[in-house]
Amino acid sequence: MKNWRLNNVTESAFEKTGPIPRSIAKTFEKFKKELEPNSESEIIEEFRVSRYQTASSIKYLVLLVTVPLLINQASKSLVFSPFIDYFWNDNQSDIFLNESQEERAFSELQRFEEKIHFEILIGQSPPLSQETIDKEIKNKAIELAQFYVQESTDAIKNLLADILAFITFAYLIFTGGRQIAVLKSFINELIYGLSDTAKAFLIILFTDIFVGFHSTHGWEVVLENGLRHFGLPENRDLIFLFIATFPVVLDTVFKYWIFRYLNQVSPSAVATYHEMNE
Repeated sequence: MKNWRLNNVTESAFEKTGPIPRSIAKTFEKFKKELEPNSESEIIEEFRVSRYQTASSIKYLVLLVTVPLLINQASKSLVFSPFIDYFWNDNQSDIFLNESQEERAFSELQRFEEKIHFEILIGQSPPLSQETIDKEIKNKAIELAQFYVQESTDAIKNLLADILAFITFAYLIFTGGRQIAVLKSFINELIYGLSDTAKAFLIILFTDIFVGFHSTHGWEVVLENGLRHFGLPENRDLIFLFIATFPVVLDTVFKYWIFRYLNQVSPSAVATYHEMNE
């Protein structure tokens, strides 16, 4: 019974699109099944398959999320962190991994010094001797050095732990052929079960988030934090080049998918999308 369910779900996952929209074909198929004498038993069996498909898909999704995340955190804390902290503190004299960190540190130190002088000039702080000011600046410099040493070591740990987590995720995907088929079928049924308005709303939402006119600032924030996460230099030219090209490519992929795939399986959803997007 379990193998029959998996085969049934797998076949639906790789079902090809035909000249007739899938929504119309499924409506006629459902009407035909309801007229058959043994339709009641088939409906019960379909419900069992759907319940198995839902439970299996949720379990596999949880597995895909939790296992790489646990591997990431455990390897970072128990394996990479002690080794990198020891190596960096004992054998590495550098504070920064790249010039971007230096620029941020120098900018913060300069701003701190200017803030001291500004507060003295406007009377918010009592007059201080140059020796006291130099001492405050030195303490701030030590504090910044400690912060960026920690940021540098964290970046190396993040890189190694993320690589290990990605390998784990890829292994789960590579070895989970049937689970992937069940998950794909579950997602297809979930999407096809939505109304045309809901489908069009989700398409507009995702396209506006990732390729909308206001998405450039979001991509900039994501790229800056991503580069900082891995300790890579924050090259502004590279960031702007990515923002100028990738959303355009993504927008083309979205439009091709709507034209080539969604227009076949659910033309009414495409019509609703165009009406909502006008």
